[in-house]
Amino acid sequence: MPDSKFNLQPKILENAQVIMTPLKESDFEMLYEVASDPEIWEQHPAKNRYQKEVFQLFFDGAVESKSAFLVYDSATEKLIGSTRYYDFDSENSKIAIGFTFLAKKYWGGNHNKAMKQLLIDYAFQHVDTIAFHIGDTNIRSQKAVSKIGATKIGIVDFNNTPHFEYHILKKDWV
Repeated sequence: MPDSKFNLQPKILENAQVIMTPLKESDFEMLYEVASDPEIWEQHPAKNRYQKEVFQLFFDGAVESKSAFLVYDSATEKLIGSTRYYDFDSENSKIAIGFTFLAKKYWGGNHNKAMKQLLIDYAFQHVDTIAFHIGDTNIRSQKAVSKIGATKIGIVDFNNTPHFEYHILKKDWV
């Protein structure tokens, strides 16, 4: 039975590290400013996403999804990246989290974990399984989801590229 109460883009999700607000069409320029660093995309399958016209396609998909967020540093209120929910499957009580990027300054710290914690806690009010699809060459993201307790399930073809699929189950989430 579908969960009609699952709003994939709540008005705000926040904790001590990050504030997440719904992505809007008018946010392109300020988000592109963060995304324009080629180093952000070097391990990603879409290595040229730092280019404005390539990022525009990514951004348009995020807006159309009606499940994407801007991510701000709580302490500075500075925009540091974006993330979203996707592939909501009410029948199997599952949703994916991804299309995530953060400014390089925020790599390796607590911001990614804090952002994922908010998304996972909120989603587990509505589903039993959360999936992550991570490019097979994106070692940084593979390590990051493993650190938060995701288990590698296998390899899937995602957007015509091999990706590892990871899961976190509600029953295992602390």
